[in-house]
Amino acid sequence: MTSSPPVTQMALPLIWPEPENDGDFIVSDANNIAVEQLRLWQKWPVKSALLTGMRKSGRSLLGRLFVARTGGELIDNAERRSEEFIFHAWNRAERLKRPLLVIADQPPPLWKIRLPDLRSRMIASPHLVIKAPDDSLIAALIERRLGRRGLPVSTEILEWVTPRIEHNYIAVLDWIDKLDQAALKRRGPITLNMVHAIMAGEEIPDEERRGRKI
Repeated sequence: MTSSPPVTQMALPLIWPEPENDGDFIVSDANNIAVEQLRLWQKWPVKSALLTGMRKSGRSLLGRLFVARTGGELIDNAERRSEEFIFHAWNRAERLKRPLLVIADQPPPLWKIRLPDLRSRMIASPHLVIKAPDDSLIAALIERRLGRRGLPVSTEILEWVTPRIEHNYIAVLDWIDKLDQAALKRRGPITLNMVHAIMAGEEIPDEERRGRKI
């Protein structure tokens, strides 16, 4: 297998308030357009916007950061909320000139909105998208989350892992947990041999059990 190019661009923290001590949101090519659209909310054609993206993509955290910065209103998991409630929130945002951010898995018509007046309003609202994670975001998520657990990860491991992980947020978080559990079980650092074994679904090699780096 040919070697993959190194990860050269690491994601940067978004300098917004951090409500509820959720930590900072990581900006990368996967979400920078959505972040910029939120920064420019006063230029929206209406006072409401729809944010969609994969689950575990940080969309809820981004929504909370947006509300903390603007004093607006957030409706998360919109498909599970009352359509009349969202309809009245949309109208209230227009009346009060205060932004409303609606978070859903998909936009209409994939989001099956039964209330015609709400459907037309959501279609008229700007649609912001968080895309699948790119290599730089995957590397930053692995490095930051494992670092907070006291498990540093080398650049060599990040460069090997990031292009090989399935590029969705749940898969990345699952990988982080696997590495954490393997390091805890072996009582040693995360090494490339350990990563190779996990990727292949194999038992961790003997040298990893002694915590030796390759």
